[in-house]
Amino acid sequence: MPRSKILTDELWTRIEPSLPKLKSRGRPFRDNREVLERILWVLETGARWRDLPEEYPSPLTCWRRLRRWEEDDTWVRVWRAFLRELDRRGWLNWQETFADATFASAKRRGRSPRRRAARERSA
Repeated sequence: MPRSKILTDELWTRIEPSLPKLKSRGRPFRDNREVLERILWVLETGARWRDLPEEYPSPLTCWRRLRRWEEDDTWVRVWRAFLRELDRRGWLNWQETFADATFASAKRRGRSPRRRAARERSA
């Protein structure tokens, strides 16, 4: 497997415990590190999944694993692990934190107060 310049051995040892262990009843799953390397390659290059070189895991395998890790909150666990590490080292100032709405789910039929007021005015 070609080595990525993104995922060093040190970084991998920090990420690996947060990734789920895959169990197969038949054909074995591709190695998590191989798949993560390819996900990072797509993110770094901006290439399409189908442009992955042939020696890498298939684009569909990488995309499915990315989706699975999103659905089972793997990325949240990795993010929290890195936050704990930064906090342990004293590199975070919790007085300077803020919330980012990218982790907040949108409600299906909710309307913002601004839209509700505009709708009432037009009625």
